[in-house]
Amino acid sequence: MTGRGVLRLGVLALLWGSGFLWIKLALTGLSPVQITVIRCALGAAVLVVMAGVGRQRFPARLWGHLVVAAFFCNALPFLLFAIGEQTVDSGVAGVLNATTPLFSLLIGLAIGTDRGVTPVRVAGLVLGFAGVLLIFAPWRQHGLAGVGALVLLGAAASYAVAFAYMGRKLVGEGGPVAVSAAQLTAATGLAALMLPFDDTPATPNATAIVAVVVLGVFGTGITFVLNYRIIEDEGPTSAATVGYLLPVVSVALGAIVLDEPLTARIVAGMAVVLVGVALTRLAPAKRPGERTGRYQLSVMSTERDGGGGRSADVG
Repeated sequence: MTGRGVLRLGVLALLWGSGFLWIKLALTGLSPVQITVIRCALGAAVLVVMAGVGRQRFPARLWGHLVVAAFFCNALPFLLFAIGEQTVDSGVAGVLNATTPLFSLLIGLAIGTDRGVTPVRVAGLVLGFAGVLLIFAPWRQHGLAGVGALVLLGAAASYAVAFAYMGRKLVGEGGPVAVSAAQLTAATGLAALMLPFDDTPATPNATAIVAVVVLGVFGTGITFVLNYRIIEDEGPTSAATVGYLLPVVSVALGAIVLDEPLTARIVAGMAVVLVGVALTRLAPAKRPGERTGRYQLSVMSTERDGGGGRSADVG
């Protein structure tokens, strides 16, 4: 990877990994629904401008698929992360986001798109979820904290569902920035449908406003374009490296900025999760004459754009 590529990778890891911190700060004055709507709208605005600059067009025939993708890849997980972080530390939320590849593998095996079952990958799957148990120690959790963890895992699973669907329906269709701009626009509309049912009064303060703007513009819009450039210039394998940095960034920022506890158990659990994810990424060697499948499920957060740029964000 070139020096410029390393710099881009570091900036991307910082922007994406800090997203969980901005969510936590935005919650000081906004509800999860409000954060989701604003975040999607700002991210969509950035990508619409970028698509216009790049003269990319969106194929109107894809709107039906885009609505499904927008729900599972943006509106739902964005909302679930905001809800979960009401009771769970931002650093831990970043680690739980890293479990998405584990859910992707489970879904791939369930629907038959991933037939590469090996003892190593199964061990990685078990190890990854064992790391989650180590972090949360459910035998010590109760009440809202335990529910928050399940909500965050639901967000990670939602991403995995989205990747499987997008891999089948959207990869290779239209300009990637334009398609993602349309996807986030659809997500904005879906999230806005929840506003009438949101009875939490908004009490915006400077911290919440700055946090949600940074989250939407940089953590949701700019990161997509930056990630796309890394994949275009360095390749998806190099770009995937950032997926292993996100939990580290989220945990570090949570400890430094929010004074969240950084215990040996959390650090050990994070390491176990990342090792497990790395093992699940070890695809079995292809037999002679075997052709590569139509698509691969995205298995790290950064690879949400790897198959053609179909996602606009992480957690």
